[in-house]
Amino acid sequence: MPDSGHSLVVGGLNVAYGESKVLFDVDFTVDPHQIVACVGRNGVGKTTLLRSIAGFLKPLSGTVTVDGVNLLGQRPYDVARMGVKYVPQDKKVFSDLTVRENLELGSYATKDYNWDRVLEYFPKLKELMHRKAGFLSGGERQMLMIGRATLGSPKVMLIDEPTEGLAPSIVTHLKYVFSELSKHAALVIVEQNLPLVCSISNKVYAMRDGRIVAEIPGGASLKPADCEPYL
Repeated sequence: MPDSGHSLVVGGLNVAYGESKVLFDVDFTVDPHQIVACVGRNGVGKTTLLRSIAGFLKPLSGTVTVDGVNLLGQRPYDVARMGVKYVPQDKKVFSDLTVRENLELGSYATKDYNWDRVLEYFPKLKELMHRKAGFLSGGERQMLMIGRATLGSPKVMLIDEPTEGLAPSIVTHLKYVFSELSKHAALVIVEQNLPLVCSISNKVYAMRDGRIVAEIPGGASLKPADCEPYL
């Protein structure tokens, strides 16, 4: 059954690596077109949370639903087909393939060969179509990864540390892109750049030791000082 209008609902999620438990009863919701940020120190479980939603980790218990459909037990490529795209932190692309070939792989998987929106978000990719992805800068790789993830018109995008190590000009451009992406999808962004978080987020979940310890409302009143205690 549909789930009260939420795009993404995570309930009672518990995840472990072997004997080491990493997430404890994590609950959160994301509504359509919301940008929800997740903040916290390194090692508190933020990436584990995204990887669990995307199907790369098998939770011990809990629920993950998108538009009321249960994702648990689905393989990562099936989760992607169901409209949930994951952009990992490592900025890995197919290095021996050109930018065009990287996008073609994304199109093959989604059957979406319309790159107009990708190139609207990232005009620089037009100039780089024939360059091997292994020769791209970190910012250019991030553009490619996010652009490729938009193919297939996802319902939810999970984006892990997108601005890490990037020049301020690219961070500013990504701020614009995230606002544009939210017109078409819900976004969950793990991010340490608090000024960026505060400028784009509809709400922020703070994590500590594998648990959600605070839900902070977004909007104009949200300031970095509201999030700093959790970093």
